[in-house]
Formats: sequence, structure tokens, C-alpha cells
Amino acid sequence: MTEEEKALAGMLYYAKEERLQKERERSQELSFEYNQLRPSQAEEREAIIRREMKRTGKHFRIEEPFHCDFWGRVSLGENFFANYNLTILAGNEVIFGDQVLIGPNCGIYAAGHAFDIKKRDAGLEYALPIHIGNHVWIVSGVTIGAGSIIAAESVVVSDIPSNVLAGGNPCKVIRKIREEDDKKFASLPNF
Repeated sequence: MTEEEKALAGMLYYAKEERLQKERERSQELSFEYNQLRPSQAEEREAIIRREMKRTGKHFRIEEPFHCDFWGRVSLGENFFANYNLTILAGNEVIFGDQVLIGPNCGIYAAGHAFDIKKRDAGLEYALPIHIGNHVWIVSGVTIGAGSIIAAESVVVSDIPSNVLAGGNPCKVIRKIREEDDKKFASLPNF
């Protein structure tokens, strides 16, 4: 099984593997190319997105700057709109439904890291898919502290401190991160 196949299966994988690094660099080049286009070059921007993303709706717009590490894993629904400074880390698939609006300075991260520092430092990661439904509006304006983990489907409406596990709607601190938290992942292959 390749490192990419492991990533797409939600398994722990070596993120610094040469093929993944090359694809990440290619995606960085695409982001650079996209961000160098003038605002009046809407057709050129649209052509890059249609060519490089997994799927797009008929109508969409992503304002610059835009950054994505694996363009080919991203799908945009109909009437997708992202304001300035969207970052998508697509270690796994990222699928946006129809009528999704994203406010400025937002990030969508399908990348995960072990709780254990040694495992993170070794370059091991996991990536879980993100699916955002229809008629969603994502806004920004909060700070999440260093080392914290936000549970899936959380709605972060206020600042979250460092080194905590938080989740819910609205997102609240559940508890401090503990050393034994990684035991949950011990059953994953290559962990």
C-alpha cells in the first residue's frame, strides 16, 4: 500500500514520502499561479480550478489568495464562494456541497497528527475526509490555541485555549490533552 493510499484510507502515513512531497510542491505551484492572476482574469482562474480540482459545480468563485496542498482531492458544489485567504489542506478528500459560502481567512484541514510528539516529529500523519453539506456558511474570527484539537462537526464561535480537546455546538473545552489519548490510535496500522 502506498503512502497516498494509506492517507486516503485514513491510516497513519509518512507525509514526507517523495511522491507526496512532489504533489504538494506541484499544488503549491498551482496556488502560486492562481494567486498571480489579476482580478480581471476570472476566466483563467476558473480554468485552473476546473482543470485541477476533482469536481466543480457550474458556478463557483474563489478569491485570491487561495492555498491548497492537494488540489485534486477537492470537490466544489454549485454556487460555491470563498472569500479572501482560504487555505485547504486536503490530505484526504474535501467535499463542499451546493450553496457553500466561506468567509475570509478560513482554513479547512483534512490533516491530522498524532497526539504523541515523537510520532508527529517522525513525519507521521493521518488524514480524514471532510464533507461540508449544502447551504453552509463558514465564518472566521476566532483563535485556537497551540496544540489544541477540535472535534469534527464543531462550531467554533469563541477562542479556544492551548493544549485542550474541544468540541460541540457551540465548541467548548472538553478537557486537557493527556498522554494516554494516543492509545485510541494504537490499533491503526503503522502507528
